[in-house]
Amino acid sequence: MDSTMPSINDDNRPDGDSIPPSPSFKGNLDRFIYDSPPKKALFVQQTQSLGAGRTLKRTFSNDDEVEVDARASAGLLSPSPQKKSRSEPSSPSRRTSGRQTPNTSTTTIAASRAPFVSTPNLRSPVSPVCNLRDTIPHNLVLLFIGVNPGIMTGQTGHVYAHPSNLYWKLLYSSGITDYRHPPSDTYRLPELYSVGNTNIVARPTKDASQLSRKEMDDGVPVLERKVREKRPEAVCLVGKGIWEAVWRVRRGRAIKKEEFRYGWQDEGERMGKTKGWKGARVFVATTTSGLAAGMTMAEKQAVWDELGEWVKRRRGEREKEGIPKVTAVDEGDEGD
Repeated sequence: MDSTMPSINDDNRPDGDSIPPSPSFKGNLDRFIYDSPPKKALFVQQTQSLGAGRTLKRTFSNDDEVEVDARASAGLLSPSPQKKSRSEPSSPSRRTSGRQTPNTSTTTIAASRAPFVSTPNLRSPVSPVCNLRDTIPHNLVLLFIGVNPGIMTGQTGHVYAHPSNLYWKLLYSSGITDYRHPPSDTYRLPELYSVGNTNIVARPTKDASQLSRKEMDDGVPVLERKVREKRPEAVCLVGKGIWEAVWRVRRGRAIKKEEFRYGWQDEGERMGKTKGWKGARVFVATTTSGLAAGMTMAEKQAVWDELGEWVKRRRGEREKEGIPKVTAVDEGDEGD
């Protein structure tokens, strides 16, 4: 063997173009030997292809973290604190300015590398479904006006459908109904007892606190129109907040504590007044929500008993007077 043959570890070995032939394939395989560059150098090349390293908010030695930061720079993710690499501590010299804007080519590359990321819907949330319909045939004895449908009421289409609501219990205990009906009997109430239901706000929510004052006030003229068109003898506002909204709209100010009372309101407060009709009497009842704890059950029952006594009396008087009974309302029919 020739003693002048260069050693493999010789630092002064010639370039690949001048490597002498070897016994295997005449030395041609040696031309394809690849010596990978250091990881740091490879990363610099990648960042340059993304815009000379000027478009990333931070630089990382980990590809996954680079992709996350590139997607954030491209607007695909919300800005969030980045996890530092455990293998290499951060250094001030490895950070670039966060005020710089990514160029078009960088955004395209980052978007193509990033997996699909779900982005939040920034529009206002869609209201829950509402299958509830008004039950307001002409000439009711009493029209109940609630605040707005709850989630379960909106889904089922039956008034005061949540098991914790006291509406159906108070209807029975006050004598307005002959027995405790289930919520599914909503559309039978006009025919059986000459009472109907509507709300000041049609949008379903978990509770009334999610309604704005404007929504409540906007519902007042709608109520006035419904009462004027259907002409019930009386309306019952189920909850203090409804009467407060009516008061604000009529007077342009909030009701004072000493001005509020449950029960029948003054004659001048009738709703739906129009030429040839004096309007419906107004009764303010306690809320039936199971979440309300401001009054005892006995106090609530006393208010509802007053209403129940009037309803029973009027039904008896109307029967003696020969006033026709209210026609039946089918589910999905608003009593027109």
